[in-house]
Amino acid sequence: MVTMLMFSTNGSENPTKATLPFVLASGAIDAGQKPGIALVGDAVVAMKDSFADNIQGMGLPPFKELFAKAVANSVPIYV
Repeated sequence: MVTMLMFSTNGSENPTKATLPFVLASGAIDAGQKPGIALVGDAVVAMKDSFADNIQGMGLPPFKELFAKAVANSVPIYV
């Protein structure tokens, strides 16, 4: 059961904001929580491999690493 839900409407037009739900989910995983991620509107492009390979938010870990951590920890991603 998801204990917290991260929500995003940002896609490739704003890489930093697009990465934030995955940063928050990573922190929640580290804190022992069970996060979920909801992608709406422009944010659905985050599910494309080409997006993950080319996005890097300012001062944040690479999107690809954060996405891989979410998948490895069975975080549900609602699109």
